[in-house]
Amino acid sequence: MCTDLGYDGRMAADEKTYRWVNDGELGPGRMRYGADYNPEQWSRDVWHEDVRLMREAGVNIVSLGIFSWALLEPRPGEFDFSWLDEVIELLHAGSIDVDLATATASPPPWMAQLHPEILPQTIDGTVLSPGARQHWRPTSPIFREYALRLVRALGERYADHPAVVAWHISNELGCHNLYDFSDDAARAFRVWLRSRYGTLDALNAAWGTAFWSQHYTDWEQILPPRVAPTQRNPGQQLDFTRFSNDAVRDHLRAEAAVLAEVSPGIPRTTNFMVAQNVRDIDYTTWVGDVDFVSNDHYLRPGEFGRDDLSFWANLTGNIAGGRPWFLMEHATSAVNWREVNTPKRPGELVRDALTHVAHGADAVCYFQWRQSRAGGERYHSAMVPHAGPDSRVFRDVVGLGAQLKELAPVTGSRRERARVALVFDYESWWVSERDSHPTDELRYDVETLNWYRALLDAGNRVDVLPASASFDDYDVVIAPMLHVVPDALRTRLEAVVRGGRHLITTFFSGIVDEHDRVWLGGYPGALRDLLGITVEEFVPLLPDAPVRLVSGAAATQWTERIVRVGVDAEVLDTYADGDLAGAPAVTRRRVGDGTATYVSADLGRDGVRALIERLAADTVALQAHPLAADGRLEVIVREASEQRFVFLANRTDEPVVAATEAGEVEVAPRAVVVLAGTQVLTADPRREVVPA
Repeated sequence: MCTDLGYDGRMAADEKTYRWVNDGELGPGRMRYGADYNPEQWSRDVWHEDVRLMREAGVNIVSLGIFSWALLEPRPGEFDFSWLDEVIELLHAGSIDVDLATATASPPPWMAQLHPEILPQTIDGTVLSPGARQHWRPTSPIFREYALRLVRALGERYADHPAVVAWHISNELGCHNLYDFSDDAARAFRVWLRSRYGTLDALNAAWGTAFWSQHYTDWEQILPPRVAPTQRNPGQQLDFTRFSNDAVRDHLRAEAAVLAEVSPGIPRTTNFMVAQNVRDIDYTTWVGDVDFVSNDHYLRPGEFGRDDLSFWANLTGNIAGGRPWFLMEHATSAVNWREVNTPKRPGELVRDALTHVAHGADAVCYFQWRQSRAGGERYHSAMVPHAGPDSRVFRDVVGLGAQLKELAPVTGSRRERARVALVFDYESWWVSERDSHPTDELRYDVETLNWYRALLDAGNRVDVLPASASFDDYDVVIAPMLHVVPDALRTRLEAVVRGGRHLITTFFSGIVDEHDRVWLGGYPGALRDLLGITVEEFVPLLPDAPVRLVSGAAATQWTERIVRVGVDAEVLDTYADGDLAGAPAVTRRRVGDGTATYVSADLGRDGVRALIERLAADTVALQAHPLAADGRLEVIVREASEQRFVFLANRTDEPVVAATEAGEVEVAPRAVVVLAGTQVLTADPRREVVPA
């Protein structure tokens, strides 16, 4: 049984010293460019063609061996590295570096045959079969033993190979097996709970087990929150999510420890998934376990699109503490796993890549290099599509490679801090969308993204900040739907206001503590005194029954009955119709030079923008950036010791002209222009620069 699962809180990125893939140093170097490379899917003659095309595209790094365990260890204890040796030598001869995977993401068929007890179990007791990927329990001691044996063999073999510049631990840890409800998981969960609470009395108090006769008198009585007749204990659910995070993280640590022993000179990473695809992993707790942050991101199509990409890239950069990070995967065009998989439009391949670079990525990589002919992802786009190199996608890939080469001076620089922080809290995401709440319609990520988009619409620069990060350097801190507020977080938010700065928070915030227990005395609970108001009752809205505010904004999902507004608070907006007509909707309390603003309704993107522009009248940090062109351009800045790099990302399908130090610069539709003082480093080929 795995026992290293004690809860140790969140580690801020600034506590970790990075090692990077540009000669082991932070600072200007090559912009890394490449993909997951799966040569085992192809014959040797294709390998040589691949290296030739990689050099044509400007590829200088590939992630190798991610899903190759079955070929590296075809039978238990029998390793075959001959083909991998050959591929690495071929890449090295082509000046292409290797981010070498430990290959443990998916065990080979023989392991499930010998040890079916490694297979994960779903919430309803179904045992998942092999035949896809990640068919293993994070807490299985048997799987751990086999995985670490392979990691040691790889580490010892390639520790001194000059082509290997990074270790890629597993792949997308927890993507498909984060939640395992097996007996292995139950035993490990109890160990984790003992470490967290110490006594059953403390656990019973935290979970409120007096309700529904759930009081525990023996640790062995505690199980994962499996399928039950009705609602499961909220505290148990929250702790099982935390435990599952730590269980997968414990596997990351175990592999990293072996590599640190046998291959200490090579930095280690694993690809996070800081996006909506995998919502139940809090990557702020993982930063201290990697030498540099890597992330996978896949564009959400439709309404959110480009702004959604910017939001998650922004958060990734701040999880990395502003340091350069590695975009390990994204797509050249369509993916294969949505209900409808649309290709990217002209210009979007470059725009998406450079938006990640703007937010701190010093490496731009894709899944995958060559589009698969067989297997579950054969319709997922790649750098070399089924159509081959004579294709729009590959021509765009080559063009992007040339632009990234021009951006070498940007590497090693850090994102310049904005003056506005938008707080993103994983635990509020998890808890606010649990069962048995006032409505099932609220979506935490959608609400925070609405605020992000509205801030961009208003021309603001903004940092998407993990709730565990410091707020000290921000003039405005915005925390939409900050549902989970422990004492320590409340104290930090109070310090923002008492320090003469500005806090904005919204409905369903401050409601519960770290155990998902309701703060008593009226909503918004932990933040009630700071905001100077009391909410007596939630008033969620039925579908197609919006409520108007006097300002013209409309609430479509949520309103609240504010019954007290303190003498040092003011009402900024009221409800215009419905049962709450005439009641306060938006309030602001002044504390010295600081303010605390509360928004009791979901205002939507347009309503939020109008509120931001109103608050900007006396909150300078919310005033539009001069290059934002009425919100049509997102302005992102990276800075080094003697240089600033300004990225202008066109959020529209029309050309936008910006008056810059380099003169009037036209940013083409769906394009990104990069400026260094009066120099345009790279831009859409159709750009025109008029001398100042």
